[in-house]
Amino acid sequence: MSPGKSSHVRLLDVARACGLSVSTVSIVLSDAPLSQYVAASTREQIRAMAQQLGYHPDAYARSLRRRRSHTIGVVAFDLSDPFCIPIVRGIQEGLGPVSYLPLLMDAQGERELFDSYLQRILERRAEGLIVIASWIFNESNLLSDVKKNNVPLVIVARDLTDREISSVQVDNQAGGVLAMRHLYELGHRQIAVIRGPEELFDSAPRWAGVQLFSSEAGIRIDSALVYQLPNSAGPTFGFDGGVEFSKQMLAAGRPFSAVVAFDDLTALGVIRGLAEAGLSVPQDCSVLGFDDVLPAAVSTPGLTTIRQPLKEMGIIAARWALEAVDAREQGTPATLLSHHAEPELVVRGSTATLIKEIKKKRTKSLSLSA
Repeated sequence: MSPGKSSHVRLLDVARACGLSVSTVSIVLSDAPLSQYVAASTREQIRAMAQQLGYHPDAYARSLRRRRSHTIGVVAFDLSDPFCIPIVRGIQEGLGPVSYLPLLMDAQGERELFDSYLQRILERRAEGLIVIASWIFNESNLLSDVKKNNVPLVIVARDLTDREISSVQVDNQAGGVLAMRHLYELGHRQIAVIRGPEELFDSAPRWAGVQLFSSEAGIRIDSALVYQLPNSAGPTFGFDGGVEFSKQMLAAGRPFSAVVAFDDLTALGVIRGLAEAGLSVPQDCSVLGFDDVLPAAVSTPGLTTIRQPLKEMGIIAARWALEAVDAREQGTPATLLSHHAEPELVVRGSTATLIKEIKKKRTKSLSLSA
């Protein structure tokens, strides 16, 4: 017997094909303790028939019986942003061993869509929620709805521990220090900086790290060579900003030999803008990014960057979400957790030593290229 084209194979279909009761088939296929009392040959027959018919357990029916969905909602601010993908893969890896399914939603950089997806996840009774945050993140709406529904929440890329929400992020200030130290050790002193959007949580601590090292090393940051990305969403806004700011740097007429960009896409935009002006990286200017997304490794030249352990951060977020779900089921309060991942300098071809003999020539070239 074969099931209808529009229906899944059911326990009833397997039972009828074996000439056995549904209860016996259910006991065997669920490996229930009573299955030991079913003859070995019968157990073998049932499993063989289930495989032949293509039977899979009905997780939906099981979740209704147990009132457990075994899903974790994941809301990403924009899956077209290379930053999000490694985090999502880490979340998937973290949930896989315990058979939890990530219910993934892409907010596409839109606040209204973000809120809409959040409501859908709650309606589908997700047992936990992981948010990969950005400036579209609306704290008040999220906190209100999630707390009312008693859904454990973990935030990636933002610190909300003051709101009693477990948070996973990189140590952005340490990353800013690493970036400036690398360029300083290569001999650069006249360094342009592109800050992140004001609304984005990462922006202020990275800038603080840049300022901290500059102060300690005695580097003067020329305010005319400090730029800031606007508070606007879109998959290419950082790259476009990098292109535009590189033109403004050259037009400013101030000498600089290196650029620290807020993230990798912005840094790649700077490289494009300099190339369009006839300048080479790193021969004429060193450029450094932040994140270590895939394009950084495959660009020409390869981009020197400050690596965030994005996949590892996703794994941690998944583990914390599951631990919080278990705590809720056991009736115990979840532990508030905070993790600041250590950034790592990844040196590639976009940065180089500033050779003293040609330093004046390079800085003069950059200041007159406009």
